Amino acid sequence: MNEYELAGIETIARGVCIVGGRLLLCRAKGASTSYLPGGHIEFGETGRQALVREMKEETGRDVETGRFMGVVENAFTQHGKPHAEINLVYEMTLSGPQDAAVSSREDWIEFAWHPLSDIQSANILPARFNALADAPQAFFAP
Repeated sequence: MNEYELAGIETIARGVCIVGGRLLLCRAKGASTSYLPGGHIEFGETGRQALVREMKEETGRDVETGRFMGVVENAFTQHGKPHAEINLVYEMTLSGPQDAAVSSREDWIEFAWHPLSDIQSANILPARFNALADAPQAFFAP
C-alpha cells in the first residue's frame, strides 16, 4: 500500500441527544477531542439499529431514535493513514432520567453532557457538528 491509499471507509450511526441546552458527547479517555455517541454499522443493520445496539453496549441504556438529521462525511489521517467516514445522524432520546450522568461500560471511553453554548471547547469531530450550537434541529446535508 502506498502512502495515499485509503485505509478504509467507515459507516457510523451517531446520535444527537440534547437535554436542557446540553449535548451528550463521548470521547476516548485522555483525548482532547470528542464526538457524538454511536458506533459502526454492522452488515445487515440499519443506522437506527446500530445506534440502539451501540448505546446499549457502551452505556447499558436503551435509546430511541428520532428524526434522521442527515449525513456528515469526514476524511482524516489516523496513525499516518488516510481514513474516511460516513456519519448517519439521528435524534436520540435516552431511557431513564434524561439529564442523569451517562456511564460507560467500556474502559477506554467516557460520556459527558456539554453545554451547547460552549460547544467549541468540546473540540468535537467532525467539526461540522459545531453547527448544533446555533441550530440544535439542524439537518446535515452532504
